[in-house]
Amino acid sequence: MPTASIVSSVTTVGVEPADRLAFWEHYNAEALVGLTCSSYAAEGLIAKQLNLDLGGFRVADIAGNPHVIERGPQLVRSQPKDAVFATLLLEGEAFFYHGNGCLRLDAGDVIVYETDAPYLFGFSTAMRQVLVDVPRRLFFERCAPALEGPLKVAGDGVGTAGLTARALSQMLLGLVEDPVVAPVSAGDHLLDLLEVMTTGRGTPTSTGRLLAAKEFIAARLGDADLCTDRVADALGVTARHLNRTFAAEGTTVAQYIQGRRLDAARVDLTARSMRAYRIADIATRWGFASQAHFTRSFRARFGCTPSEVRASGVL
Repeated sequence: MPTASIVSSVTTVGVEPADRLAFWEHYNAEALVGLTCSSYAAEGLIAKQLNLDLGGFRVADIAGNPHVIERGPQLVRSQPKDAVFATLLLEGEAFFYHGNGCLRLDAGDVIVYETDAPYLFGFSTAMRQVLVDVPRRLFFERCAPALEGPLKVAGDGVGTAGLTARALSQMLLGLVEDPVVAPVSAGDHLLDLLEVMTTGRGTPTSTGRLLAAKEFIAARLGDADLCTDRVADALGVTARHLNRTFAAEGTTVAQYIQGRRLDAARVDLTARSMRAYRIADIATRWGFASQAHFTRSFRARFGCTPSEVRASGVL
């Protein structure tokens, strides 16, 4: 898929307060989906939106003050949209009403839903969300065979879905903050993440599973018991399956963990805030059982000892 390109960017700032709701509704009908919008803020609706094209589907970065959007039955009929939305709430609190109930979302949570069913999305605080707009056919071909109603994935959840939601958050943030440098494979990677998040499955070389594993490792890099089996258990796959995933990058899980630990230790060795820590303390901080093992591994990776790096004071 092609890299990301900016389609449009808009804000209600500069629009007369009395005209902002109509302006927002008209823009979204053209750029995203038909909806109605309500705001009870004294200053009126203050919102902005950036839309990106990833060559087959779109990503929208939306921020605003408290408001409610609704896609009711009449709009579903009069302005059809054949798509699946995956919305990551980056900031604020939200509630999502649908035909079978109400879901509450906190920052970090993801909700996946179809646009041909009525819904109401409310934001009780200042908010920011990143929405992935995938054509229905593409979503069901690449990500999941079906959706049994809106699917909420807790951003702080355990297991594959939660790990993938956090990996999705990191990827989407990088994409919207600097779309110009987004890799050509960004679109495929997003679809892989959505597949793993919604189904728990993926091919042995799935990028979604790889990114979820890296997210788990990054959060526990200093744990002495971090190992291939622990990461595999968290993702619900075998160690062999997970190593096949990392093989796509020419490494194993154990090698990746050790590499990240050594990189982190190297930063600590030259950090002013870590000057009071002994080299043995830094080794322990990043999960090495002994200073001797740490020194051997460090020399093998960087061609010098931890003591030499600390003495030089530069990376």
